[in-house]
Amino acid sequence: MRNIIIASTSTIYNQSYLEYLLPTLQTHFTPGSTIVFIPYARPSGISHDEYTQKVREAFESIQVQVKGLHEFDNPKEAIQQAAGIFTGGGNTFLLVKQLYAHDLISTITEVVQQGTPYLGCSAGSNICGLTMETTNDMPITYPPSFKTFGFVPFNINPHYLDPIEGSTHMGETRETRINEFHTINSQPVVGLREGSWLRVSGDRIILEGTLTARIFEQNKAAYEVEPYTDLSTLK
Repeated sequence: MRNIIIASTSTIYNQSYLEYLLPTLQTHFTPGSTIVFIPYARPSGISHDEYTQKVREAFESIQVQVKGLHEFDNPKEAIQQAAGIFTGGGNTFLLVKQLYAHDLISTITEVVQQGTPYLGCSAGSNICGLTMETTNDMPITYPPSFKTFGFVPFNINPHYLDPIEGSTHMGETRETRINEFHTINSQPVVGLREGSWLRVSGDRIILEGTLTARIFEQNKAAYEVEPYTDLSTLK
């Protein structure tokens, strides 16, 4: 049975890295196990080693060991044997390019569909959708395809932001950009706010956390869904 957590972010205001998610991760991953961390997104350009160490320290509190995927001689084999997988945030274009470069898209998809627990945050959650085309990131490099894991039958916009009333900012809002996406693409988009996540258990997709999510469907007005809404019929 699929066991996936798709989180908008790794860190929320006034908390340490992954702090708000750790109670959920205590049961998502098995204490005493070793999970594989995928550091390819490299937020702010930090090294794979630096990023992995940051994750390792966070998981120590729930007795889960972490090893970076870059530390293995055979990344495919590491994924196939992993007790769990975590893909961290950063730049989605770089992340997807590296996943394709190591020929890991199909391997990760296969093991997660077979039940290996998966956690994605930010860029690592963006790639859980059908494509990465609703990322917020700059295209600092060019992946061979925008197609991603497709663990859920829609796209995801992590870190979704609402327009700020009274703001003098004249740039596009997130809603404007997602509406632009829908002039060409038909799949729904889920705007996940900071501190929210989707829990995928088998075929069920449940919004968790304390905030609503904003749903965008082509040729329809955007709408809100409450926490614990089942989104498995959203296609």
